[in-house]
Amino acid sequence: MTVCIENAQRPLIIDSGAHCSIVAGNHLYHHFPNWEKQPFPTKAKSFKSASGKMKSIGTIIKEIIIPHREGNIRLNPEFFVHEDAHIQGFLLGTDYQRMYGIDTYNSKNRHITIGKNKEKKFSLYVYQISTHDPLEELLNEFRESQFSTTLTSKQKLSLL
Repeated sequence: MTVCIENAQRPLIIDSGAHCSIVAGNHLYHHFPNWEKQPFPTKAKSFKSASGKMKSIGTIIKEIIIPHREGNIRLNPEFFVHEDAHIQGFLLGTDYQRMYGIDTYNSKNRHITIGKNKEKKFSLYVYQISTHDPLEELLNEFRESQFSTTLTSKQKLSLL
């Protein structure tokens, strides 16, 4: 779902299979360049995901505003910052889902409810992030490219 964090729209993944709320370090570096001035020490905890062990480099608290026509909801969850997480955006785990009363196990419609008011529904939809940074897209295209060993240094430079 799309939420507001620091006056900008950001993706929030609500994951009923994740115990802790996390955010990828590279996401913070890209969208919140000064985030390192804010983290708190990581509590001694081991983190694992389906792809293996995860390295936590700190925690950060971000105010999240979930927009709704009948009044916005404000949350202040603490996210573990993982150096090697492969997510774009923030992931809200069951730690804060339980705390704020977020219910993801409701009807056939794609929505969540927060707190005791089950009539106030927040719609969910697939949020596709597209990077429009042409340099980053170009770097990704050529990441595994190599120069031919038969080229001279001058020829290699002319290609750049």
